[in-house]
Amino acid sequence: MDSAAIDRFEASRGRLASLAYRLLGSAADAEDAVQDAFLRWQAADRERVEVPEAWLTKVVTHLCLDRLRSAQVRHERASGAWLPEPLLQGDPMLGPADTFEQRESVSLAVLILLERLSPVERAVYVLREAFSYSHAEIASILDVTESASQQHLHRARARVTAERRRGGEADAASARRVVEEFLAAAASGHTERLVALLTEDVTAVSDGAGLGRRLLRYRTRERVATYVRAGFKPTPAKRRLAGGSPVFHIAPVNGLPTVLAVIDDRVVGAVAFEVSDGKVASLCGIAAADRLTRLNRAWRHHDLDAPVIGTW
Repeated sequence: MDSAAIDRFEASRGRLASLAYRLLGSAADAEDAVQDAFLRWQAADRERVEVPEAWLTKVVTHLCLDRLRSAQVRHERASGAWLPEPLLQGDPMLGPADTFEQRESVSLAVLILLERLSPVERAVYVLREAFSYSHAEIASILDVTESASQQHLHRARARVTAERRRGGEADAASARRVVEEFLAAAASGHTERLVALLTEDVTAVSDGAGLGRRLLRYRTRERVATYVRAGFKPTPAKRRLAGGSPVFHIAPVNGLPTVLAVIDDRVVGAVAFEVSDGKVASLCGIAAADRLTRLNRAWRHHDLDAPVIGTW
């Protein structure tokens, strides 16, 4: 392959990786999809490709759809133990973040909701909401009609909106203050204050450090408060499981203020907080090591704030 063809692909790599991440919810799988697309680009009759960016977008989208439809992935995700891979702010795989819709499409909460859509609905939603493709362009990418694209988007938006039920986007500084207050209440054991900082319809999900076969889910303020209080209460068993005594930082992950448990510059757990109208609307706890690989690589180069909890 000549250098011009390689350069053309590399110019699209970041956008393709961001698209694949939103479709698959996994940075590792997204990297594999982009690499497969590169191999297809390498083997293609490039002189017949009129618009390389469109050709590559279609190839990556279909590679991701094939993976979402595969028996292995359906089994993994149907088992109830799947969560998206969190990414630290600044990771190029997070892609465009200029509009509310673009930022929303990569939040952990929305990535979890997208699992409930069909693969084609998910692709239409991502292509339209995150990348602003027209329905004519989406129809060409997915080999469907424009009318079908519009119908898929309508169904996808309806399902996502029905589950979200939240206020407007919280600014980063205000959201962080809510999380800091929430942590202070959790560390002090003031369960009543924790409950007061949760929305009426708060939800929480956790992978239980990857130890169980299914996710842990909590759906009332009292249960979420109990889960958080127990989770942040230090015990010798938890220190043994974590491999030491962590310090806790707050950093933006997938656009949300996230508490990171760190031991020797290694992130061993992450809890992302979604804030709405001054209260915590949802939490997502991730501690399985294979979901934190890319975040850890970025964390080692991250400018650190002082920890919010220095001893545990």
